[in-house]
Amino acid sequence: MKPLIILFLFVFPVFVEAQSQRNTLDSLHVALQNAANDTIRMDVLSQLGFYYSGNKIDSSEFYLEQGLSIAQKLKLKLYAAGILGAQAGHFSWSNYPKALELSLQALNIAEDPASEKNIWNLPAGHTPHNERLNTLGWIYFNIAFLYRNTDNIEKQTSSLKQAINIAQSLNDSGMNMLANLNLGGVYLDKFKKLDSALYFEQRALNLFSKSGNGDKDGLGWVFGSIGAIYFEKGNFDLSMEAFQKGLQLMQEQNNLAGIGSLCLSLSKLYKAIKKPDSSLLYAYKALETYKMFKDKSGIADAWSSISTAYGEQNKTDSAFAYLKLATALHDSLNNVEKKNLLTYQNKNFDEQMRVKNLEDEKIQIRSKIRTYAMLAGIAVFMVIAFLLYRNNRHRKKANELLQKQKDEIAEQKENTERALVELKSTQAQLIQSEKMASLGELTAGIAHEIQNPLNFVNNFSDVNTELIEEMKTELKDGNVKDAIAIANDIADNEKKINHHGKRADAIVKGMLQHSRSNNGVKEPTNINALADEYLRLAYHGLRAKDKSFNATMKTNYDESIGNINIIPQDIGRVILNLINNALYAVAEKRKQIGDSFEPTVSVSTKKIKDKVEIRVTDNGNGIPQKVLDKIFQPFFTTKPTGQGTGLGLSLSYDIIKAQGGEIKVGTKEGEGSEFQISLPVQ
Repeated sequence: MKPLIILFLFVFPVFVEAQSQRNTLDSLHVALQNAANDTIRMDVLSQLGFYYSGNKIDSSEFYLEQGLSIAQKLKLKLYAAGILGAQAGHFSWSNYPKALELSLQALNIAEDPASEKNIWNLPAGHTPHNERLNTLGWIYFNIAFLYRNTDNIEKQTSSLKQAINIAQSLNDSGMNMLANLNLGGVYLDKFKKLDSALYFEQRALNLFSKSGNGDKDGLGWVFGSIGAIYFEKGNFDLSMEAFQKGLQLMQEQNNLAGIGSLCLSLSKLYKAIKKPDSSLLYAYKALETYKMFKDKSGIADAWSSISTAYGEQNKTDSAFAYLKLATALHDSLNNVEKKNLLTYQNKNFDEQMRVKNLEDEKIQIRSKIRTYAMLAGIAVFMVIAFLLYRNNRHRKKANELLQKQKDEIAEQKENTERALVELKSTQAQLIQSEKMASLGELTAGIAHEIQNPLNFVNNFSDVNTELIEEMKTELKDGNVKDAIAIANDIADNEKKINHHGKRADAIVKGMLQHSRSNNGVKEPTNINALADEYLRLAYHGLRAKDKSFNATMKTNYDESIGNINIIPQDIGRVILNLINNALYAVAEKRKQIGDSFEPTVSVSTKKIKDKVEIRVTDNGNGIPQKVLDKIFQPFFTTKPTGQGTGLGLSLSYDIIKAQGGEIKVGTKEGEGSEFQISLPVQ
């Protein structure tokens, strides 16, 4: 049975997360074509290198080399170390000297704390130190395969244990799983300690189960290794079950290396349970897979399995033919392996000599430094003796100058601190001004909303007062029938008073609901109702300030949206700000053009896949192109002095980003603007 080759090229933490999303090949190539800058191009190239690592090593190496070139040009040392580690993993199976060279380069970078200084796209919650340790752990993980193939079991085991220690310190379940998986393989193939091997494989399986890791390739290798252990134990039923699970996972991921290895394992298993036909079938499947993968070693092993299966069927001619093919290819590969290993040993010896020479040079340099230091010390002593006399005369002046400088620095520090306090105070005042402006607009809208039902309550109350007096008069005169009719009118009026009172109560409760303290917790919210409510409040607020203002308000709500999880107070504030800006824009244009202009503001919602779009459109003057890039900057405003703080759009941008959405603007000068908010449904 061909030993299970459990290799994973986790190149660098920056794009491990992207890799876990399983981007399709087409989308990666499209992203590469549309890359806006070198950093994005580097990231996509690295993702392509990882994508091909399981089935096309040449393509993987091509893309990784390009990504490395960009990383080195941008001086992203830690990113480059991750790519070097992945390349070393590739060459660990074909070119040992090259693998050693790349591994040493990667280790030199990752072990140096200075590589933490320039890290691109550091994930949220990560520190540069932890990111460097994460990269170092994956390099240890990959270099273990070089030590495996060069039969340095001690260093292989040590490297895997170092990777496990780093993974545990970082709580990195992915690295921990794979290191345990491969350590189990060492105890199986090299130490022949089946119980220890099963212990580490079970740890890897438990880590997969607890973390919910979606790496089916890794899980397939775990089952393959567990199957190999049970095979050695003679438990063929459990071995068959594990091999079949592993093969299914490998086929789902189209992992050619895994499919070939597990097919060979099943071929040997079927031979052991006296099923030569099934053994031959899986041997041929392994051969077909390794030919696709261009793995000569795998092809030789498949031919050997086919020869064995034909031998079990007493087909000696076929068995001999495939044995001859396998033997020739194995001999060829062994010759290459010997040459490769010799070159590696020479390379390793050269590296050791280089390190020794460096140490010797350091000793010589330290000796020279000590000698020069003594001579310099004598010279310095003589100079100091001269300078002490001279400096003694200037000490007083120097002290006075130093004190003056200290006073100046203290004054500058005091001025700087005062300016900082004033800046913070001004910023706080501007933010409070923005909040009060929004509150004023809301208050005006609320007042207009409540005024109508209160007018009804007051009017019907006055009418009821008069009717009660009339009813008293009719009762005194004995006109009971007329008195009853008046009483009925009073009752009808009371119902109307009650109705409009409840209407005012509902308005107040609604406003309290949307103005209560923001606890930052998302809750299911009807976005259509929220948008409509703030549209009315904004319009009535402007009308309260300018009775002559009128505008056409258009709405188009997608009723299929339902409730979405948002912080309603924050999103309401954003919608109110955009509608107020739109109303201001059309009002200003009407002042310029006159009554011939019809101000129009539109609000619409639409569900698109897993997002909801909110659009606020106006037919005002639009935004000049020269300031379009500045509108989301704090304190930037196009309104006259005293009419805007410049914080509305900046705060709106921050709110939308904090809730996982985005805000865009489209405008045409002289024709109007459209602001588009995109929010995730979940």
